Amino acid sequence: MIKRMILMLAATGIVFGLIFGYKAIGNYFMNDFFDNMPPPSATITATEVKQDSWTESMQTVGSFVPVNGTMLTVQVAGVVTEINFQNGQAVNRGDTLLTLDTDVDIAERDRLAAALDIAEREARRLERLSESQNVSESDLQRAQSEVAQTRAALATQDALIRQKTIRAPFDGVLGIRRVNLGQYVSPGHDLVAIESFTPIFLSFNLPEHRLSSLSVGQRVRASVDAFTSEEFRGEIVAIEPRIRESTRSVEVQALFDNENAQLRPGMFARVRMDVGEARDVKVIPRTAVQFNPFGNVVYIIEEAGDDELRVQQRLIRTGQTRGDMIAVEEGLELGDRIATSGLLKLRNDTVVKINEDEALQPSTDTDPTPRNR
Repeated sequence: MIKRMILMLAATGIVFGLIFGYKAIGNYFMNDFFDNMPPPSATITATEVKQDSWTESMQTVGSFVPVNGTMLTVQVAGVVTEINFQNGQAVNRGDTLLTLDTDVDIAERDRLAAALDIAEREARRLERLSESQNVSESDLQRAQSEVAQTRAALATQDALIRQKTIRAPFDGVLGIRRVNLGQYVSPGHDLVAIESFTPIFLSFNLPEHRLSSLSVGQRVRASVDAFTSEEFRGEIVAIEPRIRESTRSVEVQALFDNENAQLRPGMFARVRMDVGEARDVKVIPRTAVQFNPFGNVVYIIEEAGDDELRVQQRLIRTGQTRGDMIAVEEGLELGDRIATSGLLKLRNDTVVKINEDEALQPSTDTDPTPRNR
């Protein structure tokens, strides 16, 4: 009985030994396979560091403002009797836009004109009597003063009548009227806005350290969302002499011809100005750069033998950006080959394969203008 038990335990030990031995040998060969397996390669796109000629530029945003623009109001109270314009109408300087009731004012003017006629006749009569010394000098002076006062009152009444005729102060385009026929308006009541479009100002701000790069007559380029395919050109006409203390910025004003009246007051504009002379710079696509808190990194592609390509990280110092391209100040040389996509898959010594398909290459446009859909 004991002998049979010993044989059964021995057989069981042998079976389990074989099982564990087989498992250990399998794990050994599996680990050896994975340890010696070639690292997987990452598929990327690549380009070389190239040279381009760039002119340093300043970029900011601004708003268009009219050379002449205002909300027309009335200076005196009255009832609107005529409206001589249509909403959105183009008008010339001096065109009559609106009139108020002047019946009472004209009647008062007629009274003053009659009083002036009588005062002048009385003054002339006293002048003749004064020559023969039949009237005192003070009576003559009093009559002449009455003539002057009546004439001044008549001029004041004429001015009051003119104030009730609203005319266009300059060439421009009217907005939407805010008054109706028969409406009583009081001084300061808004009537209609008028704006001039040709030419037009562009106002924008720049940091104070850019002041030395600004000058009157400097060319300015602007783009607006309403006309994405066009770039408008103007020139600086004024630079605010005082730096704004709250923002440490200087206000600049440029003038644009705006012959087609495409630019309107209040439009948002992206502003660009060239500064200094053109210089040669090393440029790469922006997609080739990993922007990190500790510095900007690119991956250099190097040959590792047997037609194998590997990448190595390299810190660089970047400069100005222009569209899809960025300038490299330090860290790269012309002709260096770098990865331009798939950077998240890369580490030092990662084996890579380069996809040469042109359709997959990142954009290298320095002035991209994507269409809005």
